Amino acid sequence: MGLDDWALGLFDELPERNLAIWNVVLRGFCELGRFDELLRIYNETKLDNLELNGLSFCYLIRGCCNKTFFNEGRQLHCHVIKVGWVNSNIFVANALVDFYSACGSLNDAKISFQAIPLEDVISWNSILSVCADNGLHFDALELFYMMQFWGKKPSIRSFVGFLNLSSMNGDIVFGKQIHCCVVKLGFYNGSVHVQSALIDMYGKCFDIENSISVYESLPKRTLECCNSLMTSLLHSGFVDDVIDMFGLMVDEGIGLDEFTFCTVLKALLESVLVSLASCRLVHCCVIKFGFESDISVSCSLIDGYSRSGKVELSQKVFSQLSSPNVFCLTSIINGFARNGMGRECLEIFETMIQKGLKPDKVTFLCVLTGCSHSGLVEEGRSVFNSMTSRHGICPDREHLSCMVDLLGRAGLLDEAEELLQRTPGRGTCVMWSSLLRSCRVHRNEMVGRRAAKFYWNLIQTILQLSQVSNFILKLGNLKLQCI
Repeated sequence: MGLDDWALGLFDELPERNLAIWNVVLRGFCELGRFDELLRIYNETKLDNLELNGLSFCYLIRGCCNKTFFNEGRQLHCHVIKVGWVNSNIFVANALVDFYSACGSLNDAKISFQAIPLEDVISWNSILSVCADNGLHFDALELFYMMQFWGKKPSIRSFVGFLNLSSMNGDIVFGKQIHCCVVKLGFYNGSVHVQSALIDMYGKCFDIENSISVYESLPKRTLECCNSLMTSLLHSGFVDDVIDMFGLMVDEGIGLDEFTFCTVLKALLESVLVSLASCRLVHCCVIKFGFESDISVSCSLIDGYSRSGKVELSQKVFSQLSSPNVFCLTSIINGFARNGMGRECLEIFETMIQKGLKPDKVTFLCVLTGCSHSGLVEEGRSVFNSMTSRHGICPDREHLSCMVDLLGRAGLLDEAEELLQRTPGRGTCVMWSSLLRSCRVHRNEMVGRRAAKFYWNLIQTILQLSQVSNFILKLGNLKLQCI
């Protein structure tokens, strides 16, 4: 039994429960994201004829900030309108703005904002952040100018939203303008969130010098800002510096979190310095800081060990997960596929299906890759066909290319060609190149000539032209016009 269940047991045993105690429980389950308990408690208050206040409805509405509970949130919206909390409580009104934005219903978020009679700075900042976070550049700017016109001061949250918007669009000019604003309004030195967003913005816009400059100007190095700089360095291709940054954070005792570990593991995989010893060292830190059960960190470790050729260590990390999800299962399948262990890929895939988990496109691509590298033609064909027939997933170019490779490796060149002919647009350069390569290996002149003809019409580089020429030379025919 968890501490939350224990607390709920104590709550149920109380002989008398006033509104303050109800609100404490509502707040706890809201922060834990347990809307099922929130809903149960809400129904209990109705049975007890308890009149909830605005704070109660804030917790209930914020607990619905998930598309799964969208209908329940709308019902709560109707109820707070009925009892008059929308017009009299600014926090309830803002909770509704946050709820609709979290559920992706931006139009409802705007309507909720417009319905607020007293549009104070909290309301303005809520809707401005919503627009910025969802990439509505012009709407966010319009609100920003209106706030200035009416003498309202944007909050830290609003500026973080603007900086994130600059990052998404790669708009460094706008980002620098926001940088000037936060310095002018005094937010720069007092907010870790703004500092972190600035480092991230410059990094995403490939201005690594300014990203480092912001970091070095900080009075204190925080975990959030260090993580942002690591991301910026990785984004700009300075993978070795990311690894050095990780060492600095360990030496200075700044602290590490799951984001830090995922970033440094990704950097290790892209670095020439990558080694099994490096992965083991990071793994030791993961265990020391208590993140061995974190899903994202575990997936990164599985990927790191499998790339180092140590699949048994990937399996060990995977086996320690109590409830692996689709991402974890896909990671271990990818590790097996990378090391030519097609049978193991299929076993994990079947386990996923038996557990009722729904594989995604990446999962299928990993399974097909494993089948291709292991020569499992029948199994690969079955998995490919099940994508549409059983799981309702339309194959992408990557899946089709993998199937062409699988059939080509097995010498089933006619079937591979037929698949390409049935593909929308009749395949890509990569697909025809794969088929042509297989024809050369298996010395199939007939299919090879047809593949070369299609490939010739798609050629974009000298290297591709060279591949066609090499195929013709292999057949002993030097006349390019014959195709």
